[in-house]
Amino acid sequence: MPKSQVRKKKVYTPPTDVRPTTTAATRKPSPLWLPVSAVSLIVFGIGWLVVYYLSEQEYPVAELGYWNLAVGFGAMVGSLILLSRWR
Repeated sequence: MPKSQVRKKKVYTPPTDVRPTTTAATRKPSPLWLPVSAVSLIVFGIGWLVVYYLSEQEYPVAELGYWNLAVGFGAMVGSLILLSRWR
């Protein structure tokens, strides 16, 4: 039985006129306020929730009721959004 022909793959050479727009060397570092404000929001959110639970839902703002949970978790989600932009 005859042997089948072996296919030769062409070697890929990237085009020289197309270059990536961003490289690791051209990225600027994040400003100092970004990680500072993200950590501040995390501490604020956790502190808000701890005070809310330890005060038996009387503090920080009694009129908000269970919306105090939304304030605490919202601050933590805001910090996650900021940290996703950190380089």
